[in-house]
Amino acid sequence: MIRYLLGMLLVLLAGLASAERLKDLATLQGVRTNQLVGYGLVVGLNNSGDQTTQTPFTIQTFKNMLIQFGIQLPTNVGNIQLKNVATVSVHADLPPFAKPGQPIDVTVSSMGNAKSLRGGSLLMTQLKGIDGNVYAVAQGNLVVGGFDAEGRDGSKITVNTPAAGRIPGGATVEQAVPTGFDQGASLTMNLNRPDFTTAKHIVDRINELLGPNVATAIDAGSVRISAPLDPSQRVDYISVLENLEVDPGQAVARVIINSRTGTIVIGQNVRVSPAAVTHGSLTVTISENPTVSQPNAFSGGQTARVPNSKVSAEQEARPMFKFGPGTTLDEIVRAVNEVGAAPGDLMAILEALKQAGALQAELVVI
Repeated sequence: MIRYLLGMLLVLLAGLASAERLKDLATLQGVRTNQLVGYGLVVGLNNSGDQTTQTPFTIQTFKNMLIQFGIQLPTNVGNIQLKNVATVSVHADLPPFAKPGQPIDVTVSSMGNAKSLRGGSLLMTQLKGIDGNVYAVAQGNLVVGGFDAEGRDGSKITVNTPAAGRIPGGATVEQAVPTGFDQGASLTMNLNRPDFTTAKHIVDRINELLGPNVATAIDAGSVRISAPLDPSQRVDYISVLENLEVDPGQAVARVIINSRTGTIVIGQNVRVSPAAVTHGSLTVTISENPTVSQPNAFSGGQTARVPNSKVSAEQEARPMFKFGPGTTLDEIVRAVNEVGAAPGDLMAILEALKQAGALQAELVVI
């Protein structure tokens, strides 16, 4: 198993870093999604809504909705049981450059104690941004992926979460969010993984194509690029830039160990200083085989249970192997496979090498 796992990782990680498109390495500053959230009512449920005796805000929300339609409930009306209504939170991501009239997907989640939102419809709900302004309005029938079933004896089965669902294209954008895309004489590209070498390669590649001093590195995570002021020309300009092939800098040498699953990921640049490792295991077995002592007839004795324990120890011989100077990932995998180490044994070997100062990499245990 460990041979197969490390073999697959070797195929994925051992190769040299190849050129990547700039659009895969960095994003344009200011071009981002914005989170929207709202509060509303889902109606039309099949007796699976909120238990209003425990969620008084459901009744309050329902009454406020009726007032907006000119319906005033009498003051002598007692507690209302609305088994087909549930209060929900509605949230969505507003993509960059979304314009009024365009649809976006929304997610609806129960806020009370509704058992299921299956079959429900969301009433018109305003979706607001962090600034309090309304950017979209949502409404529509829910698509719920989960379900639950309950028997008369109390047995119950639940698959996924029936108290949450989605409405594909269920919200309509009401106003756009300014991005700053067409402002200023320059653009800033933010690297997905800050790296000084990658930032330098991006600057060199852009200046090689467009001329000196067009691009300058702000730091390891950002590159400033001169850009035309006309929005139409700026779109063409960025289209050329984001398809440039750039050689990214190699990642930091790192070994990641998942102690729960035994998964080990070894980065390409991991090196091991000269070290000798011995690997073995000791197995101790204790077995109990009690016997019965039966006295002779008419002796007056009693039948007794006599303990009989057997203890054995077995030492599995494993050879010692040596890491030479500058050992690479290939040699680490080959040496570990030769001694047949299991994932747990490999974790112990790597941790011991790190403690001894022989592992030239960052060791991360998750």
